[in-house]
Amino acid sequence: MLAVVIPARNEAARLELVIRQGLRLGAGLVIPVLNGCDDMSGEIIRRVGDKRVRPLTFKEPLGYDVPRIAGARLALELGALGVIFVDADLGGPIFGALLALADQLRHGEQDLALCDCYAGTPVPFRKSAAADVYQARLRLNRMLKRSDLGPAIPSHGPTGVSRRLLEQVPEASIGVPPLMQAHAIRTGLSAGIAAHIPHSELGSVKRGREHGINIAETIIGDCLEAICLVEGRPSDRAGHIGYHHQRRFDTLSLVPPAQSGHTVSV
Repeated sequence: MLAVVIPARNEAARLELVIRQGLRLGAGLVIPVLNGCDDMSGEIIRRVGDKRVRPLTFKEPLGYDVPRIAGARLALELGALGVIFVDADLGGPIFGALLALADQLRHGEQDLALCDCYAGTPVPFRKSAAADVYQARLRLNRMLKRSDLGPAIPSHGPTGVSRRLLEQVPEASIGVPPLMQAHAIRTGLSAGIAAHIPHSELGSVKRGREHGINIAETIIGDCLEAICLVEGRPSDRAGHIGYHHQRRFDTLSLVPPAQSGHTVSV
C-alpha cells in the first residue's frame, strides 16, 4: 500500500486538488497533515468524503518539514510500504511526477525517489540566494559521492520514500530532508531521480522575497547539517537558520537532530 502525505498550512484553495491527485494515483492512504490551519482545510477534507483520506490535525504549527514526520508515523502504523510527500500548495501539472515516484516505490526500485526541479531551467550563477542554495545542494551530493543526483534533494518538489528508509533513518531526520537523504545514502539505501519537473511547473504559491530568503537559509543550513554528518563532525548550520528555529520536534516528542548527534558508522 502506498501513502501520500500532504503537509498543509492554510492551503484550502489547493488542498482538494492535491488530495484528489493522491487518490487518483491509487494510494491506499492520503494523509493531509493540517499544520496549525485556521482556514477551511478541515471542511475541504470532509467534502472529499473518501475513506482513504486520514487527516492529522495539529492546532499549533509544527514548522517547516516536521509535518512529514507525523504523516510518516501514521503511514507506517497503518502498513504503508512507501510514502510520497507532496506539499499542499502545489497547483501545477505534477501528476506525471507523482506517478513516476509511485512507480519507483511500487516496483521497489528506489528507497529515495527524487524530483529534479531544475530540469529545463537556467542554472543560477550570479551571487544570489538562489545560487547559494544551488551550490549547497550540489556540494552535499558531491560529498555523498552522488554527483549523478545533481542538485536534487528531498526539500524541493514531491519525494518518494520506501518503508525501509523510514524504518532505518533517524525519525527526526525526516524533518530535515537533506539530512534524511544523507542518512539514507550512507546506510546503503538506493536513491535516484525519478522525475524531472521545472520549479515553474510545480505551481507553488508565491509568498514574497522575505519568505524566499528564509527558505533559502533553511535549505542551506539543512545541507550544511547533512554535510557535517558525512564528515563526521558535530552539526553546524554556520548561521543559516531561516525557518529552522520554528521546527517543533518537541510536539512529536522528538529531540532535534542537531541535539541528538549525527555521526554514524558505515
